[in-house]
Amino acid sequence: MVETRKVQVTGGSTYTVSIPKDWATENGVSAGSEVEFYPEGDSLFLTPRSEEERTEGTLDVTDLEGDELTRAVMTMYVSGFDIIALESARITTDQRRTIRKATQSLVGLEVLEETRDRVVIRDLLDSSELSIHNAVTRMRLIALSMLEDALAALADLDEDMARDVIQRDEDVDRLWMVVSRIFRATLRTPKAAEELGLPREMCFDYQSAARQLERIADHATKIAHLTLNIERPIPDELVEAIEALHTDAAEVVNGGMDALFEEDSSEATRLANDAREAVQAIDERARKIDEYLRDLDPARAQVLGLIVDSVSRSADYGGNIAETALQKAAPTP
Repeated sequence: MVETRKVQVTGGSTYTVSIPKDWATENGVSAGSEVEFYPEGDSLFLTPRSEEERTEGTLDVTDLEGDELTRAVMTMYVSGFDIIALESARITTDQRRTIRKATQSLVGLEVLEETRDRVVIRDLLDSSELSIHNAVTRMRLIALSMLEDALAALADLDEDMARDVIQRDEDVDRLWMVVSRIFRATLRTPKAAEELGLPREMCFDYQSAARQLERIADHATKIAHLTLNIERPIPDELVEAIEALHTDAAEVVNGGMDALFEEDSSEATRLANDAREAVQAIDERARKIDEYLRDLDPARAQVLGLIVDSVSRSADYGGNIAETALQKAAPTP
């Protein structure tokens, strides 16, 4: 429900406005309370000043184990809790092992306390020290290098390189969680955006791009897994065709990211449009490779078709990043 208030002048030069009583009561605001104001364009955000520096969350893990428990820890982390207490009548050895592994996979977390019925995890990083720009830049470098190395492993049937690509996916996932945590913090409180020094719209754009980069890394991992199951060398003609497809796909991703980071709106628009237009040519090239695969053994053609599809989809994700860059560069109403 929208409420309106009249701005009044007191003391001849001070503007004042009252706040809704129901809102004040629900948020613990009373006479003498301090509130914080955050200007953002033509808007002014007001929030109660919190004396509590760190947010704490408690979760009952009695019925959680394995992947479900891991996901629960990650969800609490992304949701923005600085201190996470995991409780149960008795936390099992397997649960403790899972919690420690999940903690190690997330940036800045450490186990603070362990008892028979409770494990407490703490975030050591100050959110103001984190850079969503640096995290996304790092994701870009790792995801694209994973895709390149996955296809190099395919060309040489290099199992060691393929396994290395699979391991690096954890680095991208870790950064993706950091970006998601930062982004959700900016939605929760204007103070987080102020500490980052970025408007919330830009944080949204970075989070959208990071999601696409995480998917590219997933497809690189998929290619690496498929490579481990290929026993016979790939025909040179097919290797060259896939490498050419990858070169074009990587250019789309880089073009989209360059457009996203470009401060000049006209240049960003040009880069983004070039990247989006290149996606159609890549899709056509992928279809031609699929036609070549029809002459191969069906089982072999299916595996290689999945690899071609992963490279093509990576270009599509680059096109999505370019679309985000176009929206960022568009004039604001």
